[in-house]
Amino acid sequence: MFERGLEVDHSSINRWVLKYSPELDKCCRRHLKPTNGSWRVDEFYIKIRKKWRYLN
Repeated sequence: MFERGLEVDHSSINRWVLKYSPELDKCCRRHLKPTNGSWRVDEFYIKIRKKWRYLN
């Protein structure tokens, strides 16, 4: 909005999100693959002194 020269309050954006997110969710859900809601992290890497290290 700023790029187009409009000033919008953060509360207005919050109201838009609350109003339109259910509609967007309905549209997007049918295109997503079904999941069971469970996921696991098998490997975890962290950066220590500019080197990636494996963390068990």
